[in-house]
Amino acid sequence: MGRTYFVEETIGQYLSDLSTKLKPYVTGLLIGQCSPQRDYVVRAVRTPPKEEEKEDNISPSKLASIDEEWITTHASQVSRMLPGGLLVLGVFIIATPELSKDSQNALRKLIFSVEKSLTKRRLWKPAEEEVSDRAALQICSATKKVVCRTYDVQDPKSSAKPADWKYQSALSASWLALSCTVNVNIHIPLLATSPNHDLEKNTKNGLNRWSKQIEDSVFLINGQVKDDDTELLEGQKKLRGNPQSSTQFFDVKVLTQLSRSSSHRSTATVQVCSGSINLKGAVKCRAYVHNNKPRVKEAVQALKRDIINTLSDRCEILFEDLIINEGPHKKNFQREYHVLPQRLFVPVAGSSVMLSDYKFGDEAAGEIQERFVEMLDQSVQAEDIHIAEEMNT
Repeated sequence: MGRTYFVEETIGQYLSDLSTKLKPYVTGLLIGQCSPQRDYVVRAVRTPPKEEEKEDNISPSKLASIDEEWITTHASQVSRMLPGGLLVLGVFIIATPELSKDSQNALRKLIFSVEKSLTKRRLWKPAEEEVSDRAALQICSATKKVVCRTYDVQDPKSSAKPADWKYQSALSASWLALSCTVNVNIHIPLLATSPNHDLEKNTKNGLNRWSKQIEDSVFLINGQVKDDDTELLEGQKKLRGNPQSSTQFFDVKVLTQLSRSSSHRSTATVQVCSGSINLKGAVKCRAYVHNNKPRVKEAVQALKRDIINTLSDRCEILFEDLIINEGPHKKNFQREYHVLPQRLFVPVAGSSVMLSDYKFGDEAAGEIQERFVEMLDQSVQAEDIHIAEEMNT
């Protein structure tokens, strides 16, 4: 038996519109959530056109000209805009009948390169029982025939397995949301022996150690410690009224001082340092889970990953910004303060799930709106941009 993908109904219309507009082929990403029983697809997003394609309004005619690097870069950018629980679940291609027979090979190649690029950036390891199948969706632009297959990204020799693609209305209208605020105070020593004081590398190493602390922390859901295998909704009052408009929120406290694994003995080391990095502030984190009897374990895992991702993504964005604005050769070791970008959330029409992004203090709403159109093919009203955090250094 292959996997089943339950897909937000509006995606069908979106893919159909793309197939009439863009010839001879168009690629894009599938965004959603895996669970042990079934997978959910809540968004499909076409690959943004490159500058030269925008100007000449043309798209390449052969599948051999698919730009793998462009698509994987898009996937990395999009993954930063996904809250906990959502991930890039696969890749789609809509192609003319002449190109269909080569489409599957192109999709297979893309799935593995996208996954490789996303895995490289992660500071967490997938759990053993985690779903490692990713979807390859192929649509014929002439007949509109849909073929969905999956590949196991943990196995480079994996061959295609058939999968079901089922549309469902209001699929994510009443998903559950977990939110927490985490106070961050991370001290990262810069070793005197490390070459050129590679800030980015040192920061990543420091965040790596911190992420293990988050993984081992105790999570209180609505003030209670819950067993991993209990249902998240156990003991909750059923929401009355219109399920379309109500998101059930769980308030989570993260106790970083309490560790679940008592086997870790901490050992002190003495190191010669030439400086240090301090990361301080409060970050707002959020995760979404499907409402088909989710377990506490799934929900907590989604929130842990959001906490870890949001900090490492911000540091990455800051370093990119510094390189663009100051050049890579700035070697000034006085005390410097940089403000990490703030987090914001934007609603998705017909869904209880919100997407995320980051803004620097001087960025205008227009720039954020442009980014949502380019990265997620979604237009956003300025009044729908919810800034989640205070400005703090």
